[in-house]
Amino acid sequence: MARTWLHLTSSIIVCALICFNFFTVDAKDHHPRPMLLPLQLTSRNHSQQRHLDNIRRHLQQSGLSSSTPNARMRLYDDLLSNGYYTTRLWIGTPPQEFALIVDTGSTVTYVPCSSCAHCGKHQDPRFQPDLSSTYQPVKCNPSCNCDDEQKQCTYDRRYAEMSSSSGVLGEDIVSFGNESELVPQRAVFGCENRETGDLYSQRADGIMGLGRGQLSIVDQLVDKSVIGDSFSLCYGGMDVGGGAMVLGKITPPPEMVFSHSDPFRSPYYNIELKEMHVAGKRLKLPTGVFDGRHGTVLDSGTTYAYFQKDAFVAFRDAILREVHSLKRVRGPDPNYDDICFSGAGRDVSQLSKSFPEVEMVFNNGNKLLLSPENYLFRHTKLIGAYCLGIFANAESTTLLGGIVVRNTLVTYDRDNDRIGFLKTNCSELWRRVKISGAPAPAPSVSQSNDTNLEIPPASAPSESPANVLPGSFHIGFITFDMSISTNDSKLKLNFKELGQLISKELEVDNSQVRLLNVTSKGNDYLVRWGIFPTSSASYISSSTALSIILRLRDHRLQFPERFGNYKLVEWNAEPQRKSSWWRHHLLAVVLGCIITLSLSAIGIWLVIRHRQQSVTAYEPVASPTPEQELQPLQT
Repeated sequence: MARTWLHLTSSIIVCALICFNFFTVDAKDHHPRPMLLPLQLTSRNHSQQRHLDNIRRHLQQSGLSSSTPNARMRLYDDLLSNGYYTTRLWIGTPPQEFALIVDTGSTVTYVPCSSCAHCGKHQDPRFQPDLSSTYQPVKCNPSCNCDDEQKQCTYDRRYAEMSSSSGVLGEDIVSFGNESELVPQRAVFGCENRETGDLYSQRADGIMGLGRGQLSIVDQLVDKSVIGDSFSLCYGGMDVGGGAMVLGKITPPPEMVFSHSDPFRSPYYNIELKEMHVAGKRLKLPTGVFDGRHGTVLDSGTTYAYFQKDAFVAFRDAILREVHSLKRVRGPDPNYDDICFSGAGRDVSQLSKSFPEVEMVFNNGNKLLLSPENYLFRHTKLIGAYCLGIFANAESTTLLGGIVVRNTLVTYDRDNDRIGFLKTNCSELWRRVKISGAPAPAPSVSQSNDTNLEIPPASAPSESPANVLPGSFHIGFITFDMSISTNDSKLKLNFKELGQLISKELEVDNSQVRLLNVTSKGNDYLVRWGIFPTSSASYISSSTALSIILRLRDHRLQFPERFGNYKLVEWNAEPQRKSSWWRHHLLAVVLGCIITLSLSAIGIWLVIRHRQQSVTAYEPVASPTPEQELQPLQT
């Protein structure tokens, strides 16, 4: 389901010489509804302040070395199945883990707080400030809104579909995972006390704000001069979710194409889109149609793309002219008039044979090629059917969601006011990023009860809480039950392929994954799998087993959309069984018995043969045989 996020920021900055209010809007939607424009009063003071911030950051960046570390993080979930991508973030000492939606349209990172009066049930437990020795509340000051007691700063975010998030601001150690070169850092984040609407019902714990703003996690890290003023996102393709994220600068590949991005035009990341081509033909549109109020905005928290009405009609008609051989079908949701086609087949790699290529042309003449998966989404009820993921927007702003940049490395080069694009395999990119990563952060420091001290960063956790797999012992095998719900009752699951995907996601050998049992009812399956040691090993180490369990528990396995949705029902880790002396030495005993019996048989046979040979050897030469003695004489 589509989720559209346009950030609604409400913050009041009171200074001795400057007093202004600014508002931005986050819109999160499940279907192609009209986008709500950001509400912002662009004042001279606001533009001047942003200009001063840019100058200050450029001066800071000039002192950074080329070896400045990055935070390299994996992305999870699937854009259209979940409506978003998440990454893992750890907060506090000891670290508490959270799954956060990566959102370039939001400027604050927040998670549910243990004191939340109205928060839904999410993927992970709520953040408990009392359990973190490094947590500090952000005290009330003239630069923030304060709670009723005027003790702590607060935040409030409201969204277009009437969902909201509000709470207090706190500061703590934030860790980016053991694959990250960047060591954990102190950062300000929101601790939710109330959430409503989709925020209440979603599986993800909260939001990771990557937008422009003082509370953005990117701005905070840049202000500390621990990363370069840049970050990159890479979303997986239509059949495979996941991807990669890098906080900090990367060396742009030579093939990457860039568009200018104006940071003073709006708080959103925008590009200068000039025109679009479908099947090599330019859409006949008025000049500046993609240059509305906020220009063309990139928002990673938005699922689909939204064009100004004239641009949408021209794009739709151009697609219809090129797919005349396909059959028009109804969309998966009867409440919406989706434009869908059947007859293209299930193989995503072959979609370009049925659907045209699309080009985005920037003001500087650079072109970004879009494949069919960048403007289509799978029909959830018909096999081989696809629907347009581009919709009409009642406003003049063009909004490009995650669908447009699937399998595209997008670099938000804020230091040079540009955004780069490179078509690539984002699922494989994560594996390359992971391999080329630097060693994990330094070990955790000893905890202190004095939160006023400057405490060195704690490392990201390398294992889960102690009650998951305590101690160091050998695991004989792991079993887990998965409930799988498919979208099509006629589609039979390919368990062999699913097993291969599981082995790839768990990073074990194919021979270690075995299908143990399957029960089904309609579109729902309950499948039991077993993970066994390799043929050369007698057990699974506790560290490997722990890694497997955490990936299962946190739903980090990424399957193609055709496999539907899955959920871990139950898992069990069986310790390696201790063998008795007889079991441990059974082979030796059996071999010993066989050898003993064989030698005994050979010995007996040799003795008997020797006796027979002895009797024959010492028989008198002239002595008559029995037959001769009984033979009558011839007369």
